Amino acid sequence: MAHQTDVADDPEAAALADEKVVVDGSEKKRYKSQLRALQVELVKLQRSAIDRGDKILILLEGRDAAGKDGSVKRIVEYLSPRETRVVALGRPSDRERGAWYFQRYVAHLPSLGEFVLFNRSWYNRAGVEHVLGFCSNEEHKEFMQSVPKFEEMLVNSGTTLFKYYLDICKDEQRRRLADRKHDPLKQWKTSPVDDVAIEQWNAYSEARDAMLLQTHTAIAPWHVVRADNKRAARLNLMRDILSRLHYAGKKKKLVRPDHSVVFEFKPEDLETGRLAR
Repeated sequence: MAHQTDVADDPEAAALADEKVVVDGSEKKRYKSQLRALQVELVKLQRSAIDRGDKILILLEGRDAAGKDGSVKRIVEYLSPRETRVVALGRPSDRERGAWYFQRYVAHLPSLGEFVLFNRSWYNRAGVEHVLGFCSNEEHKEFMQSVPKFEEMLVNSGTTLFKYYLDICKDEQRRRLADRKHDPLKQWKTSPVDDVAIEQWNAYSEARDAMLLQTHTAIAPWHVVRADNKRAARLNLMRDILSRLHYAGKKKKLVRPDHSVVFEFKPEDLETGRLAR
């Protein structure tokens, strides 16, 4: 109430508050308009993919609270449920832990005409499992050596594979994780791992850097999405996907991504400040 009284008594403050509402409302309207236009493009893309029998696989990785769930939700919102699958695997069973590491992921790979998104993927071993000690150093090393070969087999067998890492700064991650705890609609997102995400920030940074350096290949390159701004990240992720695929009726200007938001990883990015530290 004190804040409301101050604004009401100060015409200049009230005018600034009204202006902020107008600006925020205008930005939100513009975002929704762009989002809808890109979702129309995704539907056109899927129609062409179904007709041609394309197999499209998109991996989304990133720190906790980087915006993977929200991005996936907007991408698949209007796609065909029959030809679209979102894969977000939980902890492996005892049987899966005793099998070839990639085995449980293979069952979810796309078939002809399918569009599949992995909300976290086999790269769990390069990040969470490695940092939290859920795999041995030998298992981590073996994974890092074998994953480029595995992905090369996928691509050579006709799968279109895109790999995205959503990157956020430490302050933004802390803010989002705190927001989860206080929002009753986001309680399903909270976990004991959230606190560890901040405590182990540097360890996760080192794991990210090693993953990008060792698994970025010409046939399966990494693209980084700067995700501190959720809306810009979602839109440019969608644009990048659309810009890199062929489909009938593509609006090329519409799907041109902002390369300050999404860009192909280069080793020098680890030294130039393009990735969060």
